[in-house]
Amino acid sequence: MNKQTVKTQQLRNIGIIAHIDAGKTTVTERILYYTGRSYKIGEVHNGEAVMDWMADEQERGITITSAVTTCRWKNVEIQLIDTPGHVDFTVEVERSLRVLDGAVGVFCAVGGVEPQSEKVWRQADKYRVPKIAFVNKMDRVGADFFRTVEMMKEKLNARPLVIQIPVGREDRFSGVIDLIEMKQVLWDDDTLGSRFEMVEIPDSLRDEAARHRENLIETLSDVDDRILEAYLSEEPIEKSEILRAIREAVISLSLVPVLCGSALRNKGIQPLLDAIALFLPSPGDIPPIEGVNPETGEKVYCEPMPGKPLAALIFKVSIIEGRKLSFVRVYSGKLVAGSDVFNPLRNRKEKVSRILKMHANKRERIDEAGPGAIVGVVGLKESSTGETLCTSEHPVALEKMEFEEPVISIAVEPKTHSDQEKLDEVLAKFAAEDPTLRIKIDEDTGQTILSGMGELHLEIIISRMMREFNTRVNVGKPQVVYRETIAKAASSTMEFDREIAGQRHAAGVSLALRPLERGTGNRFKVETEQDVIPPQFIPDIEKGITESFESGSFMGYPVIDVEAALVGGTFREGLSTSLAYNVCASMACKDAFSKGEPFLLEPIMRVDVFVPDQYIGDVIGDLNARGGKIESMESKSGMQQLRAMAPLSRLFGYSTALRSATQGKGTFSMQFSHFDSSNS
Repeated sequence: MNKQTVKTQQLRNIGIIAHIDAGKTTVTERILYYTGRSYKIGEVHNGEAVMDWMADEQERGITITSAVTTCRWKNVEIQLIDTPGHVDFTVEVERSLRVLDGAVGVFCAVGGVEPQSEKVWRQADKYRVPKIAFVNKMDRVGADFFRTVEMMKEKLNARPLVIQIPVGREDRFSGVIDLIEMKQVLWDDDTLGSRFEMVEIPDSLRDEAARHRENLIETLSDVDDRILEAYLSEEPIEKSEILRAIREAVISLSLVPVLCGSALRNKGIQPLLDAIALFLPSPGDIPPIEGVNPETGEKVYCEPMPGKPLAALIFKVSIIEGRKLSFVRVYSGKLVAGSDVFNPLRNRKEKVSRILKMHANKRERIDEAGPGAIVGVVGLKESSTGETLCTSEHPVALEKMEFEEPVISIAVEPKTHSDQEKLDEVLAKFAAEDPTLRIKIDEDTGQTILSGMGELHLEIIISRMMREFNTRVNVGKPQVVYRETIAKAASSTMEFDREIAGQRHAAGVSLALRPLERGTGNRFKVETEQDVIPPQFIPDIEKGITESFESGSFMGYPVIDVEAALVGGTFREGLSTSLAYNVCASMACKDAFSKGEPFLLEPIMRVDVFVPDQYIGDVIGDLNARGGKIESMESKSGMQQLRAMAPLSRLFGYSTALRSATQGKGTFSMQFSHFDSSNS
């Protein structure tokens, strides 16, 4: 066993984020090879990628679960998370970005900024994660570096800083020109790109390189006063000054350095590693994370110093070989193997049995982990995703993560009696791992209902049940998870007076329900005089309404976009209780809801389809038949990108229909947009 002795300033916690098939995992495999972490390059298309270690990942050639690894480049230790690109597994990206200090956005030079690229970029913006961009696949037909840079401005609202330009493109792509060094970088194909050299820029490219270098300095001068001063006075600018200015601009989220290459052809990865080390922040470069003292409600700032009180966040839970492994990011203080930690949310102590340094599904035991460390922890029995670990002497709760609601359901039944016994246990493990998977028992049919983010998400769950736990189930057809709302305002007054367990409980509540605009969510407000109902009972009334909204009285789906106003009520001294107000509010809410002309809202998906020009008519016709509304069309080198909105209920099986209509050449991605009525 060894201690975690890496200094905070030498750490880089980064994630690789991108649209599916942009080459994230291929980039990661090259990083592992050139840093000496892997002795050979694992290829995604051969099912040999180190970071795609699950059987389903290897079979399908996609990343499903985010994998953590550590490697060294020069004097820096890089803790790297390779995240999925498929929209069904967006939770993996969300929780990874929550604990990362920097991100590398990988873009396909042909597709440019694709729909899922936009989504993960916005997630990174939400957590204020500094970013650099790598335009991959420069060797592919249709590759266009500068168009991708323009798309970053238009679609991501980013400010790109081009620090490299490609030499050639498509099959003539041979290397890059480094605009900081003003040298051409050439890779040696015989050594799988391990060896490269910096040579003088050819005469034919010198003017172009000088023009882009001028743009680089100009862009930097907009955000850095020292560069501006030197630029205006036409003084020579030292390389160290340029590097300092870029680093500060990246950390302040002002600029995004853009590099390029072809990971599959082993070109462009070493300069990317240099950029990670030079420009992305260490845990000490970013502001201390903010938490709250759960006892006093005061703000607590967790500084990244080993001598400070412990503050760590569980960002993911995995069940590996039947054992629970919690992935933890340490923000402040030290996590020590064998010590006790405190979970303020559950108000209980937990034991840290072992601390593990992760390399995909391989692990190495360490004694302790300091600020900035991302490690696996064994021994936490009850703590779960999004919860904080600290000390009971210095309690702190870090901000919890929020996850999207599921939009699709399937019913599962065990095939045999022995499968029945396993099923509940297996599903409990999956639920602990995946916050976007919801499990409930249908009281009418007794079936187990699984709800998730998409068809592929649920397909993988069923596949893992069989592979990892040998649990066989019959699966019902996918069902849409609807929502309920009301068409008009309605009110109700209810009285509750009952003896329960020898005590009398009495209360009266008058509620008015009003429809709200789509996407507003639910609201509660008090419109009574202060003395009608004592203030201490208001939270009980709100709780009763919230519980009632979890299952609408129309068809039992959750209620959204409704305002509930407390407009009256009665209080009886000595008889009115919290229980009475809670139950009475729930009764009044259900009664008013049924009077408000309730109706269903269904999930509307944003669908992005990429098809060759010759098939566009058939694809539009099919989308129209499915109730889709075309929002935009864009031409991209022989391909058309369609963006449409369509109800999820009409999109089941769309993947097969699209493949047959385009002879397998069309691809699509979809993600949840909003809930709306099907006829709107």
